[in-house]
Amino acid sequence: MLVAAAVCPCPPLLVPEVAAGAAPELDAARAACEDALGVLAAARPDRLIVVGPAEPSGRGPHPEGSRGSFRGFGVDLDVRLGGNGPGVDPSDTSVRELPLSLAVAAWLLRRTDWSYAPVEGLGVEERLAVERCLRAGREIAARAGRVALLVMGDASACRTVKAPGYLDDRAAEFDAAAARALGTADVAALKALDADLAYELKASGRASWHVLAGAAEGAGLGGTLLYEDAPYGVGYLVTAWS
Repeated sequence: MLVAAAVCPCPPLLVPEVAAGAAPELDAARAACEDALGVLAAARPDRLIVVGPAEPSGRGPHPEGSRGSFRGFGVDLDVRLGGNGPGVDPSDTSVRELPLSLAVAAWLLRRTDWSYAPVEGLGVEERLAVERCLRAGREIAARAGRVALLVMGDASACRTVKAPGYLDDRAAEFDAAAARALGTADVAALKALDADLAYELKASGRASWHVLAGAAEGAGLGGTLLYEDAPYGVGYLVTAWS
């Protein structure tokens, strides 16, 4: 049963070592993510599952202790998902490296004590069909015990002319609809987000959000919008469900 959820963006710039001199620009987003993780921890789940966008090779599942890296950004920084167990043997080639979204999540989770609950990761393709996302969420919620979700993903990347996807006049309205649905834990509205439009607007979080919608069916959770902004022309949303 789903007992709590947090939604966070997943730009590598959330990690100060990656952002370097620009790090203060996302201080408010980092603080909101910490608050959202605090809601997850307060729910005392039996298991935490982290969901985030990934290429097909990074779908996972990713067991606790799986490793991720920010070395591709010129930063000597590695992370481990969860970190409560012994970790994954780096020589075990059957275990894939964390996709970037889950590496950012692993960095966020380092600030919260999860010694009482195992943590695992699941990567989802950005174009995964809505019904398949919903089904994955329902399967997560059907697990025994109390389950919490950390849902990683960005809103549109088309909010300004300098955005990665350039300016698209549809982006602000899409992001506002996503913020309303996620900020109020409106499962029906979340399900109704247009997957094709999300892909056109480069909204990497769409599939992860639909996994959350499937997991939250019948859970009766309420939502709080903790952060909403579009630095660098990309929509970043932070919400907490409990």
